Amino acid sequence: MENVVLIIHLLLALSLIGVVLLQRSEGGGLGMGGGGAAGGRVAGRSSGTAMGKLTWILAGAFICTSMVLTVIAASNSAGSSVLDRLTDAPAREEAPLSDDLTAPLAPAADDTAPVLPSAD
Repeated sequence: MENVVLIIHLLLALSLIGVVLLQRSEGGGLGMGGGGAAGGRVAGRSSGTAMGKLTWILAGAFICTSMVLTVIAASNSAGSSVLDRLTDAPAREEAPLSDDLTAPLAPAADDTAPVLPSAD
C-alpha cells in the first residue's frame, strides 16, 4: 500500500512541476515591477485557465498523498523509537588485530629502499 501511494505521490510531483513550467508567465515575479495587490490582479482572483485549475487539482492531490504517507509512516513506526532499535541491535564484535604482538608495524629506520640505476 505504501509503495502504491509513494508512486502516485512521485507522479503527482513530476506532473505538478511540468504543469507549472508550462504555464504562461504573468511577469512581475514575486511582486516586483508591477502593481502587485494594488492593481487587483492578486487579491481574490480565482484560476481562470485550464492550466491554473489543473495546477490546483494536482497541488491538492499532492498534499493529500503527503498526509497519507505521513499517516502510514507513523503507523509503521508506532511503539518503537530509534533508541529502542539501537539497544535491541546485537553488539558488533571487533576482529582481533593480530596474534603476533612482536611483529613490527612499520619498517625499521635502518632499512633502505633499493637504489635504481640511473639512466645517465
